[in-house]
Amino acid sequence: MAAITTNSGRNSDLRQRIDMFFARMGQGVNAYLERRSRRDRIEELEAMSDAELARIGLTRERILHYVFRDIYYL
Repeated sequence: MAAITTNSGRNSDLRQRIDMFFARMGQGVNAYLERRSRRDRIEELEAMSDAELARIGLTRERILHYVFRDIYYL
């Protein structure tokens, strides 16, 4: 009769660590993309003239508030 041993405890621990690694990488990538998107929007708005900003209801001083309004409720 043959005996089979398994290392399921070690395998599941390794699998869990690998899952956590990729989950954290994904979170980092998502954060980077969100920051980059917001920065791009800020640069786009800052490149507009005061008249163009006024047409969309913004002043230069409120650009940051506008771009981050969903996070900080400013």
